[in-house]
Amino acid sequence: MKWVFSRLCPPCTTARWLKRLGVSRESRRDLLAEARAAFEAGEYARALSLWEPLAHAGVARAQNNIGVCFSNGLGVERDPILAVKWLSLAAEGGDPLAQRNLATAYLNGLGVARDGARAAELYRAAAEQGDAPAQDLLSWMLLEGDLIEADLPEARRWALAAADNGIAAAMTRLGMMYHGAIGVERGPATAAVWWQRAAELGDADAQAMLGAAHHLGSGVPVNQLVALVCLLRAKAGGSTLAERFLGPVRAALSPEEIAEAERRAQSALLSAPS
Repeated sequence: MKWVFSRLCPPCTTARWLKRLGVSRESRRDLLAEARAAFEAGEYARALSLWEPLAHAGVARAQNNIGVCFSNGLGVERDPILAVKWLSLAAEGGDPLAQRNLATAYLNGLGVARDGARAAELYRAAAEQGDAPAQDLLSWMLLEGDLIEADLPEARRWALAAADNGIAAAMTRLGMMYHGAIGVERGPATAAVWWQRAAELGDADAQAMLGAAHHLGSGVPVNQLVALVCLLRAKAGGSTLAERFLGPVRAALSPEEIAEAERRAQSALLSAPS
């Protein structure tokens, strides 16, 4: 039987509820860890039963996790509106993951009216706490300028922060900015460095752009074989940017070189060309 939690009770202060429940801070950490293990094992009802008293005690991460379950229908019936209520409580409690999850709900209109400005506000709150995906998404919103006013210096700042935290998409975005002189001076070599970093992490669009750079000699030496390796990996990864370059690159190579590129494209990691 699925665990059903259909009402939202205002949480009391964390300390008071934990004391009433006889839960020390150490036990709270243990319960969160136990619940996380249950969740990862697919035991959603058990995870929810462990998060419930913590959520009512005002533990923001537990509130976020319940919100995620309602959002995705894990252990409970899917209920985007109730998900937003739980995520809002957690976000107000300062949990960066909840702030990011709630921002995504506002961005996509899931359980709440679509509101780009509110999404950006929440992404910023999470980004300022070091949440890397939020930094990346805030950078994207500031660069695109569709739902909020564009701010290229801020877009670059948050892309750098996300890149420093290992987000490949942010590295690819930085490459695009330097390639197109978007808010920065044009720097083909700098663009190629960012695409190389993102490509090594498996970002398909970065692989496509790095392949194009090697094809055209933009910021890197012309190397059609390396270009084809990159483009093949990009296409396999789902990038739509690779297709236009594949024909010209293949035409510049011998059948033996194409076979070598196809072999190298199957390698687990795209190494920097020597």
